[in-house]
Amino acid sequence: MEAKQRIIPAIKTMKQFDAFLSSGYTVGVLLEVHIAQLKSIFAYARRHGKELIIHVDLVQGLSHDEHAAEYLCQEFRPHGLISTKAGVIMKARQKRVLAVQRIFLLDSHALEKSYQLIAKTNPDCIEVIPGAMPHIIREVKERTGKPIYAGGLIRTVDDVERALAAGAAAVTTSNETLWRHYNG
Repeated sequence: MEAKQRIIPAIKTMKQFDAFLSSGYTVGVLLEVHIAQLKSIFAYARRHGKELIIHVDLVQGLSHDEHAAEYLCQEFRPHGLISTKAGVIMKARQKRVLAVQRIFLLDSHALEKSYQLIAKTNPDCIEVIPGAMPHIIREVKERTGKPIYAGGLIRTVDDVERALAAGAAAVTTSNETLWRHYNG
């Protein structure tokens, strides 16, 4: 479903959540949310026909481990989970929700460690941070055979187009100007 979206809105605030609800996008990523807000956020999203991927590492008031992932899957039935943590990704796969392994590519060593992590977790998708590196997007996609989401430091339409041309399935961004440009 989200692969048809060139942009996957990354929602940081309630104002952005409202913008997402009124957009043409179907799937968004929920960032920086407090656990107490999840019930109402999911209720509103479902009323508007929207699906949410929860960034588990950024849920306040909740541990960022496989137990948290199990709780989120059982309680909220999200479209998917994003995390840097292996246990979260493996639990998402077990619970049959989209498992998105987030990797931070700081240097060649981090890239090699990320390949080892991906081999262990076997995620459905990989989110590459920063996503403004087309040659790395291409390499990660070729080496893993997984769909790639490009996120982080993507600021312009040209950045989005370069990431997509390099093979990214979509770009995750909290930049509402880019949301409007691609108009879900």
